[in-house]
Amino acid sequence: MSEINTFEIFLTAAPGLEAALLAETTEAGFTDAKSVPGGVTIQGDWREVWRANLQLRGAARVLARIGEFRAFHLAQLDKRSRKFPWGDVLRRDVPLKVEVTTNKKSKIYHAGAAAQRVEKALVETFGATISKEAALTLKLRIDDNNCLFSIDTSGEGLHKRGHKSAVGKAPMRENLAALFLRDCGFDGREAVVDPMCGSGTFIIEAAEIALGLMPGRSRAFAFEQLASFDATAFETLKQELTAKAHAEAGLMFYGSDRNAGAVEMATANAERAGVAAVTQFSQQAVSDLMPPEGAPGLVIVNPPYGARIGNKKLLFALYGALGQTLKERFSGWRVGIVTSETGLAKATGLPFLPQGAPVAHGGLKIRLFKTKPLP
Repeated sequence: MSEINTFEIFLTAAPGLEAALLAETTEAGFTDAKSVPGGVTIQGDWREVWRANLQLRGAARVLARIGEFRAFHLAQLDKRSRKFPWGDVLRRDVPLKVEVTTNKKSKIYHAGAAAQRVEKALVETFGATISKEAALTLKLRIDDNNCLFSIDTSGEGLHKRGHKSAVGKAPMRENLAALFLRDCGFDGREAVVDPMCGSGTFIIEAAEIALGLMPGRSRAFAFEQLASFDATAFETLKQELTAKAHAEAGLMFYGSDRNAGAVEMATANAERAGVAAVTQFSQQAVSDLMPPEGAPGLVIVNPPYGARIGNKKLLFALYGALGQTLKERFSGWRVGIVTSETGLAKATGLPFLPQGAPVAHGGLKIRLFKTKPLP
């Protein structure tokens, strides 16, 4: 496989958000995008792998599927792994780790034994260095006796944008925030308010979308350590993708929180992300929330659920106060509330649309509850 050949690229997403990621991927012009459980597949070359990592807000990781073969027992896996053209993709001087998943549909059912065979083949035929601490991961998925090899080209999860050092107790991951914003119909051309902003994730993501900033602009990726990487071509791609950074005139994004520490964190994070000019953070209670001047937009909030933070009984009053404030003061605004508790969402008294699929997040199942423009 050389750089001009195309192959399958798997963009991972939290289960439940595949449709939103598919919409983003299609809009970004990727080829042959298809929704599959746990993400989206596209076809492309290494340049498209780089672009997906740089540009897609909703993807959690980008896996390049570099080849596959059938194997019915460990000896066959060993033999075929030794013939695999590792040098097309990997560098001998870059350590890597091997992760294997298998299932009962396959004759090779012991993931640990399979990983050992692949590691041995890599060391003895290619001269690779295997390390459990390596930043580069080779993934092998054995399903129905088919052995599919992928490289995790992202390294650290893509929710780590590279410019946010401060996070609160139960942070919303940036890639989830981006997909929830999309699911609420946000396209970068309206104001966004988050009255429980924590470290500012929703507001910063919304501001970056409005400014046309690439989510991966501030960070490094695992693909930079591959044989297929061309630093000059990558720099050219980055320059091509860098949009003119200006939001529509007068457009602002507003976060508030009753916790002064959260407001400080969010302000610092927005500064590092380069969106301080279009974001505003303040300390206030939900009951003091007022709509900003200008056209209605979107209120999006990820309140405490009671699962990790606080007592659930006390939260009913908080959700009730939020709903009351929005119904009284935010006529014409749409609302999106992310919570794991349907009962808490209902306590707002807001007229929610039919619920979407539950989304796995930090061991919980969360949902986006959204409204049409409020009367």
